[in-house]
Order: sequence, then structure tokens, then C-alpha cells
Amino acid sequence: MTRLAAVIGDPARHSLSPALHNAAFQAVGADWVYVAFDVAPDALERCIDAVRVLNVGGLSVTMPHKSAVLGLCDHQSPDALALGAANCVVANDNGTLTAHNTDGDGFVRGVEHDTGFDVAGSSVVVLGAGGAARAVIVALANHGASEVVVVNRSPERAAEAAALAPNVARVGDQSAIEKASLVVNATPIGMAGRDGLPCSTDLLGANHTVVDLIYAPRTTAWLQAASQNGATTANGLSMLVFQAATQFTLWTGHEAPIETMFAAVASQLAE
Repeated sequence: MTRLAAVIGDPARHSLSPALHNAAFQAVGADWVYVAFDVAPDALERCIDAVRVLNVGGLSVTMPHKSAVLGLCDHQSPDALALGAANCVVANDNGTLTAHNTDGDGFVRGVEHDTGFDVAGSSVVVLGAGGAARAVIVALANHGASEVVVVNRSPERAAEAAALAPNVARVGDQSAIEKASLVVNATPIGMAGRDGLPCSTDLLGANHTVVDLIYAPRTTAWLQAASQNGATTANGLSMLVFQAATQFTLWTGHEAPIETMFAAVASQLAE
């Protein structure tokens, strides 16, 4: 009777998700187990066929499959459709597969959890225009942000991302940070091996909440400088946990044990 859930990606075996979800399943007494599968792009369709055949209960989807998996599912949530990407599949719900994107919801919940910041009515600058940035932009608009300024090296990419939230998002430059209350780094700059700063830290101060979606390292050079300037800061760990918590509830119907999930991730990172 045990249900199976898994993360699929190329690669996927480095993922923190198995530790996070297995701890959550145990905490609520759910008879589920979660594993990681490395799935090459040319094997994705066969993987999804196997999900149907084996009655797998749910999937987390990571790079490079977030876009391709959409067309292999029977249904798509509005956010997944808008973003053209899914990070979660609710599998074998009356024989069907439904694609979801929980990244944006995870971001908003994570920021509120870490800093108490209320997105509604806020002016936000998002640095970057890739998949993570787009999920954040849509979520900010859905949660009532008054303005989202997208800053990216490629104006064309920025315009595509801003178009996902018409009447709320626009393309801009770093000067928009002065009037913003929330600044989000959704670029990979600052990850291990990706040294640099996504924007000038001189622009960040006590009137800002600053969030870096990177969680390894836990404190990037950009976050450290923002904190020294008086800004309220948070990394991307809570986004990871809360996007997974939404997946957990979609699959099982149980409320996610948030503190258990945080503890599992912290233990895994410590190792």
C-alpha cells in the first residue's frame, strides 16, 4: 500500500528533497516513500509512461525537465501554464497527471516566514528573468504587489518575464531599487563557483528587505553586504521548504509539517 513519490532531473541525486519529504511523511504517519531518479532528457517521456504504469503518487521536477513535462501531463494548473514550466506533478489522480508550479507560492510563504514581509501593496525589484525569476514575478502579482520591476542583462528576456504579470511588472534598471521595499536576487550569481554581485550593494539599506534565492552558501556576499547596510535579509532555504510543503499537501492531502521539514534540510546541509 506504500505510495511512491520522486524527484526527477538530470542530475537529481544531489537533491535535498528526499530527506525533506521522507521526514515529512514520517511525521504525519503517511505511508509514502520518496526517492531521486536521474532522468536524461531523451528518457523523460518513457519516465512519465512509467509513472502511469507504476501508479506513482507524485513527482518533483527539476532541471532540465520543467518545461518538457508540461506537455506530457493531462492537465496543467494556471500557474504552470502561465510560466510554461512545472516543478510538481500530482500523479494518478483518477488516472490522470496534473502539472503544477509551486515555486512562486513557496517564495511568498518563505519571505513572510523569514522576515514578516507582506507582499501586498509592495514595490519590488526582481534581479533576473529566468525560470525562478518568472515564478517569483507571477506570485508577487498574484499576491497584490503594486509594482514589480524586472532587471536583467538582456532587456528582451526581462520584457518576456514582465509580460507574465501585465499591469504590475515592467522592465527597469537598478535605479528602481531606491524606491523598492523588497529586492530579490533570482540569478545564479553568488552560488558556489559563481562569484560576483547581482547588483551594487550601495543601493541596499535599512528600508529594504533583501532576499537571495540561493541557499548554498547560506549567506552570499551580496546578502552579507546588504545586512551590513542595515537591510533585513533572507536566503532561499525557506522557498525550498515551502514549495516542497505545497507539493506534499497536493500529493497527500495532509498539512505539511513545516518545522520537521526545516529540521531535515538543516541536518542534510550540515552533513
